[in-house]
Amino acid sequence: MKIFLLGPAGGTGKHILEQALQGGHTVRGVEREFDDGFCDHPAFEAREANVLEDDLAPLMDGCDVVISALGLGRDPQTLADPPPLYTEGAVRIIEGMRKAGLKRMVVISAAFAAPGSGAPLWFRAATLPLTGIFRQMGAMERVLRATSDIEWTAVRPGWLLNRKETGQYEIGEKSLPPGTLRTRRPDLARFMLECGADDRFVRRTPFIAGRESLHLETPPALLEEFLPF
Repeated sequence: MKIFLLGPAGGTGKHILEQALQGGHTVRGVEREFDDGFCDHPAFEAREANVLEDDLAPLMDGCDVVISALGLGRDPQTLADPPPLYTEGAVRIIEGMRKAGLKRMVVISAAFAAPGSGAPLWFRAATLPLTGIFRQMGAMERVLRATSDIEWTAVRPGWLLNRKETGQYEIGEKSLPPGTLRTRRPDLARFMLECGADDRFVRRTPFIAGRESLHLETPPALLEEFLPF
């Protein structure tokens, strides 16, 4: 599989990249700018582009699937007025896919972009500053639902966790699986790659999360995850 990966340097994107290369896939990664020596794997191609401004179609040529791990920072300015990375970004990605003849697309949304996510009240209160970003993700999902010619999947992780992969995640259709709140980034990456390789969740918004220790699901632990996707 040749993957067109948006955001390979991000918190989740780096796991997608690592797992894809370990799995024998070829990855063409896109960032606005790469650090020198970012990845020297022979199956990785680095391309620099601005998703909101550049024509992505030529960069997608020859790829089989688009996987987007794009995300916004959580600095005060971005939280107060988030740029339209999810909404306009989705439109630009879809336009590029149509020109390049690609059909399969997997993107990161969030469990908390949906009403009735199953998150506890304290978590919803603590993440009020992220409301603008969650609204954008919800709007992105509406853009996808209105797109009939793209085989999209919008994955809805829970509260992201920087821990090792377990493979012990659960999938929910209408909300986070009972008894879960958090999603390990490497588990999210694994699931997104699996979605890109088959059609089990085409035009669906699966929730993904796993059971974690209680101390990882408390207000103090929230500080650890105030990082970009």
